[in-house]
Amino acid sequence: MYKRGVISMNIHSVYETNSSYWNTKGNDHLRAIVLPFYGAFITEEKCQLFGDVSGKKMLEIGCGNGQSLQYQGERHASELWGIDISEKQIEKAKQHLTACGLSAKWICSPMEEECSIPVDYFDYVYSIYAIGWTTDLEGTFRRIASYLKKDGIFIFSWSHPIHKCVVEENNTFSFNKSYFDESWYSVSPDFCQGVLTLSDRKLSTYINALAKSGFVIEQMVEETENEITQLHDENNDFVKRAKMFPVTFVIKARKL
Repeated sequence: MYKRGVISMNIHSVYETNSSYWNTKGNDHLRAIVLPFYGAFITEEKCQLFGDVSGKKMLEIGCGNGQSLQYQGERHASELWGIDISEKQIEKAKQHLTACGLSAKWICSPMEEECSIPVDYFDYVYSIYAIGWTTDLEGTFRRIASYLKKDGIFIFSWSHPIHKCVVEENNTFSFNKSYFDESWYSVSPDFCQGVLTLSDRKLSTYINALAKSGFVIEQMVEETENEITQLHDENNDFVKRAKMFPVTFVIKARKL
């Protein structure tokens, strides 16, 4: 659970707040979501959105500790690139891939900003539970489109917006906020100190931003994989939520 309050959004303040969190707390408190998991109860092994990546050039947006890049490297991608807002996460990723006998090119920068990533270069750009941190969704999608070759693939996952609207009270799920509310808010995970800044965007906001940026959607996944829920206690609160409504969504889009 989280403690949160609505705020007015200032881009540089968001950068500072979120990068500070990931530099000082990061994966030590918020469990990293990495491939083959797209998020809670959705996997690449079931969805097969990437397919064969042998010989492909790949860029990860919000690379975190590097484990998703490791996943792609072990599947024989030809080039690995990672961008992250946190210097500490980049350093962790470097160390991790080196220990795995892999190499990558690293960029520490907000995803919204120009940062010398080559254009018309990559076969795949992907983001595992990171794209929602952007302060400029359309601008970020346009940059990602510029990085991709024609017909290049963009795959990203994030927390499903309906998940953020629902709470459980007395074994009953009910809405505690409007699905249409995209206000920015500060959030403090109650299991650690620190603050993050987020906005819960509607699915249509993501879809329309993709269309405006020159993408066509090839697939969207929001179904919970029952095989995974069966591995957990059926009385677990999160499992009960996942059986009733989506908690993660994944979109695969192609650059026109």
